[in-house]
Amino acid sequence: MGFDSKVAIVTGATGGIGQQLVAELIGQGARVVVTGRDARSCAVLEERHGAHLSALPGDITATGHCQALVEHAVKQFGGLHLLFNNAGTIPRGAATETTDEMWDSALAVNLTAAFKLSRAAIEHMGINGGGAIVNTASAWGLYPGPAHLAYCTAKGALIAMTRSMGRDHAAAKIRINAVCPNEVDTPMLRSGFEHRGLDAETALRELDATVPLGHVAQPQEIVDAMLFLASEQSRYVTGTVLELTGAKAVY
Repeated sequence: MGFDSKVAIVTGATGGIGQQLVAELIGQGARVVVTGRDARSCAVLEERHGAHLSALPGDITATGHCQALVEHAVKQFGGLHLLFNNAGTIPRGAATETTDEMWDSALAVNLTAAFKLSRAAIEHMGINGGGAIVNTASAWGLYPGPAHLAYCTAKGALIAMTRSMGRDHAAAKIRINAVCPNEVDTPMLRSGFEHRGLDAETALRELDATVPLGHVAQPQEIVDAMLFLASEQSRYVTGTVLELTGAKAVY
């Protein structure tokens, strides 16, 4: 898809989608900067991908760290062309079950971090001919599901931010889009089953049967769409949210 010599920042790189995304980017010639609060997990990625990847552990909800990530990409690899705001957290519960901490965390990680990092990236991309930003939103941000108030709210706001930023920065050749998956077979999904006392493998097979295409999405299927939105193949696409649901409704 034309990622030779491209430099990307990926958040949420140690998760199911993130690890696959990083591997695909590097496999297609990109160099990647990753971040996360767990320095050891970041170090594992550095060991796996060698000189093609650089990690800068830290807190993406902090304005200073977002700016430092962009500066690190420029210093380490000579520029910044792509940003994947892929980090996420999924507190579960209706309003009466949602604490202030759960609410604040959902907004900070799923929304505010993406804003701060996008703002820092846009400043650099704008003076260097453009770039692409892909946000990992959710079908639950478009069609809120039950008992995930903070998560659905944060992802819904991320979708609105994507559309607004996509319009605002199109003239600078910075394309900003989002993917909106439904369920994806990741550790995050499996932890939800375990949270409810279910066997993850059994629950996944039952969930497969509810998807018209026949199975819950695998990380590669989401990554393929993310790479499309980041590539020149989608050069006329911006401010768009792409639903990746296998035709399954949220309800």
